[in-house]
Amino acid sequence: MKLVDHFQYGLNSPICLTWELTYACNLACVHCLSSSGRRDPRELSTAECKAVIDELQRMQVFYINIGGGEPTVRSDFWELLDYSVAHNVGVKFSTNGIKLDKKRAAQLAATDYVDIQISLDGATADVNDHVRGPGSYDTAMRALENLAEAGFGQPKISVVMTRQNVDQLDEFKAIADKFGAQLRITRLRPSGRGADVWDELHPTAAQQRQLYDWLVARGDNVLTGDSFFHLSAYGEALPGLNLCGAGRVVCLIDPVGDVYACPFAIHENFLAGNVRDEGGFQKVWQSSELFTELRQPQTGGACRSCMHYDSCQGGCMAAKFFTGLPLDGPDPECVRGFGEQALAARDGSTVIPKSDVDHSRSAPRNSRGPVPVSIGVGRPDRACDTSPLAGFGASPTDSGLRVPVAGG
Repeated sequence: MKLVDHFQYGLNSPICLTWELTYACNLACVHCLSSSGRRDPRELSTAECKAVIDELQRMQVFYINIGGGEPTVRSDFWELLDYSVAHNVGVKFSTNGIKLDKKRAAQLAATDYVDIQISLDGATADVNDHVRGPGSYDTAMRALENLAEAGFGQPKISVVMTRQNVDQLDEFKAIADKFGAQLRITRLRPSGRGADVWDELHPTAAQQRQLYDWLVARGDNVLTGDSFFHLSAYGEALPGLNLCGAGRVVCLIDPVGDVYACPFAIHENFLAGNVRDEGGFQKVWQSSELFTELRQPQTGGACRSCMHYDSCQGGCMAAKFFTGLPLDGPDPECVRGFGEQALAARDGSTVIPKSDVDHSRSAPRNSRGPVPVSIGVGRPDRACDTSPLAGFGASPTDSGLRVPVAGG
């Protein structure tokens, strides 16, 4: 069986592991998936984080996507970064740039196996700061300048596509080219605080087509991950992971050690366990009831009869869940219009879930428990847009992240 054929049934270790180290953040972005702001006092200690890294090394996890919150405001962040690199687990971290001064930029430029992703949601200050807060555009620009001056090779500029910035795609690409960076665009999901602004911010149907056409024409060196596979129903499949990889090749560890199937679905229905439980992360990944369910062959539900199903795979599980649509139904942004019909068919009895926690304020966590989930299956074009398995057999540096390749 080919490597990619294993994806729909899950791998022994995740390819793209997202780890939110803290919910603390100096910003209050209106679309924040994790509703970050305040630190959770129960977050994993330094020793516990190092134990998780040790476990990931044993599992031969290639790299981790570190986020938050703003991970660099955690006092031990740099210690954990160095520890991870020293233990052969590469690090890609997302930041708003607040701590990337000239000294840190020089340090990072001299460190192997590290990639940096600067968040920027507007190519101009007015568009960006409307979403991310006053001064955040200047902070990001200063961080990019410091990285470029230090000679850091090809950082990423990460953009969440909104109704206000789709027209700025060429400008984003120009900013990336100016700083020797690579553009990465992601989809706005209606989770966390994003649920409150999704109706206002998510691109219109015409803008989705505009985005698709731009990616086909100019997206050769633009990263998209698994964000836009629903757009493939327009015709040509886009590069990236063209299926929902939740619980199969991706998952999330949150600051208190909870393991979720999807980084965009922080909800008890997608909670598989906790790294503090007996057996740690490895037991959750390999044996949890939820992940076992996700790795079973799926029917595709109502979308299976659509001629475009093989291209779009039914869309995003998190987008459907947080808009109150069935998981085996159409994506709310289905380019054939079926999502709009499903949204219009909701009535007063439709339950629209909310994330279990809101870190913008003090809020108790709800009870836990998995729920059967039906998602589409299919074979992705690539493991992950920056995975060492992309272009399997090629040089590790071809993947876009400088990490060592290990067997798994």
